[in-house]
Amino acid sequence: MTGTDTPEWPRCGHTDSGERCRGRTVAAYPACLAHLDGTERTAYLASLTPGADLDHRGTPFTQSLLDELLAPLREPGSGRVRVGEAAFDEVRFTGDAELEGIDFGGFCSFASAVFDGGLYVQDACVGGDLRLSAAQVAGDAWFDDTEVKADAWFFKARIEGALRFCVRRIGGSAMFKGMMCGDAYFSGARMAGVTSFSEAVVDGEAAFDGVHFEQGADFTKTRIAGRACFDGARFLVNSARFDGADIGGDMPFTGACFEAEASFEETAIGGDLSFSGAQLAAGVDFRRAVFRRTARIGPLICPGRVDLSGAVFEAAVTLEAAAREVRCRQTRWARTAALRLRYARVDLSDAVLEFPVTVVGRSRPFVSPEGGVMAEPGLTGSRVRVTSVKGVDAAYLVLADVDLTGCLFVGTVHLDQLRLEGRCLLASPPPGPRWIRRRTLAEEQHWRAIRYGGGWTPAPSGVETYGPGVLAPVYRQLRKALEDGRNEPGAADFYYGEMEMRRHDAAVSRGERTLLRLYWVLSGYGLRAVRALTWLVLAMTATVLAMMLWGLPQAAPDPVSAGTADGRRITLTTTKPEPVNPEGSYAKRLSSARLEKSMRVVANSVIFRASGQDLTTTGTYMEMTARLIEPALLALAVLAVRSRVKR
Repeated sequence: MTGTDTPEWPRCGHTDSGERCRGRTVAAYPACLAHLDGTERTAYLASLTPGADLDHRGTPFTQSLLDELLAPLREPGSGRVRVGEAAFDEVRFTGDAELEGIDFGGFCSFASAVFDGGLYVQDACVGGDLRLSAAQVAGDAWFDDTEVKADAWFFKARIEGALRFCVRRIGGSAMFKGMMCGDAYFSGARMAGVTSFSEAVVDGEAAFDGVHFEQGADFTKTRIAGRACFDGARFLVNSARFDGADIGGDMPFTGACFEAEASFEETAIGGDLSFSGAQLAAGVDFRRAVFRRTARIGPLICPGRVDLSGAVFEAAVTLEAAAREVRCRQTRWARTAALRLRYARVDLSDAVLEFPVTVVGRSRPFVSPEGGVMAEPGLTGSRVRVTSVKGVDAAYLVLADVDLTGCLFVGTVHLDQLRLEGRCLLASPPPGPRWIRRRTLAEEQHWRAIRYGGGWTPAPSGVETYGPGVLAPVYRQLRKALEDGRNEPGAADFYYGEMEMRRHDAAVSRGERTLLRLYWVLSGYGLRAVRALTWLVLAMTATVLAMMLWGLPQAAPDPVSAGTADGRRITLTTTKPEPVNPEGSYAKRLSSARLEKSMRVVANSVIFRASGQDLTTTGTYMEMTARLIEPALLALAVLAVRSRVKR
């Protein structure tokens, strides 16, 4: 109600400078308490006894008038003032207002009151509601060692100075929605009911350390210009909501307790977020939050989800968290960032990286500032698992010591510039002799699960399955990323995966797929030395047997010479007979002598030059074939070994 509105109570008839007083008339008198004459006031005050109700709405007050009013209500034994219900709505206090040692049996209302100075309430007990809705205080407002057994209403109150609300307990709801003040101190207060600071404005710092919010707390769209301290605060039963809040400084939650979800959706935070020693029973939501000058978040121990989707980090930041899941979908890092995580599944889908961002799987527990190891209740597992980097520009992304067995890579930009450091795990094919042991992408697992069934990991619900034509470039870029990092042995499996996808791609020509299949069969794309050596041994064995059976002649041919004499000049012509094909049974041909010669021929054809051994026509062609095929198989084996040991 404004000063121009007609009040709902009987109005004082006193006028000053043409303006009528808004004070409520006292009893049967035509004036308010402030404008009663001496006799009338004395008579009225004499009628008051401890526990009486007071209704002086709209009355102008000074501290002396207030003391005069409360004097008859003081009990002689205890010395405390005892009031029933007190209605001081729209009163105007000139100077400071002090209330000390007062027990209100019912409500105490200062709604829309105006205090030219400060308001100081100490050692008071309010049996009903405490109401300061729309009140205006030019100085500080202190509520020390006070108890409110019902609700506390500070809706749209305006306090120019500091609000010190050191209330022992509020038995009902605490409504500070739309309130404005300088600094705010609520240290150690207990709020038994719903607590709301929605749209409140604190022009300085705020302290909520040790506050018990027994029904949760709502700080939606609250604006605090400075530091907001919640050290040791307890948010019980319902969630703690800071959605849309604007915090100018640090926001520490050291030792705080959250029994339900904590929500910071669209919150703007200007300083660090400390959760050292905090206990969280559920998740933390930072969706679309803005971290302006935040250099550190954590250590955050969260058995649920830490959701940073759509959040913006405007300064370099270090995030330390042990959580079940860390979601960073469409998160934007405008500066460098280091995510030091434990246990979590990390989703980086469509994240925007303008500077280097490192995701590190931490093996050791986090340590508190005091040096103690932080407990991690409700968290089990071993490695941090990155589940998706699709849509990310990987030029600035570094993954270290993380599990990539379920990571989605399709759709990642500049994947060839991704840095994989430490031990990064990838999925393996199903066990068994059919599948070669190698590192595979999750997308290949999904495709093979459809094609081959059991053993391969199927795609999760809602995840699209891609064919070989899409996966081949992904393998190629990952191979290049490791090769550029001088990790060619580690890139070998990505090369194998690339060739596998090309071999299975229906868009590739039949001739190319045939060559790739032959390359795969003979040496596993030049990466399986055992396979190439096996083929080499089989080829050499077959060549040795063929030489013994058909390649070596029956016997070594003797040279035949014919000469003519012409005076003193002699001319000799030597004709070497053709080798004779061996005869007799195959068993007779498999002799030790023929074995030695055959092995010499084959060894020379593979490694050295021709053996010089006389061979049959069949043997000559065998040697030519061996000199073409077997050195190639040996070269493939050497290539496979080199690909695994090259640095």
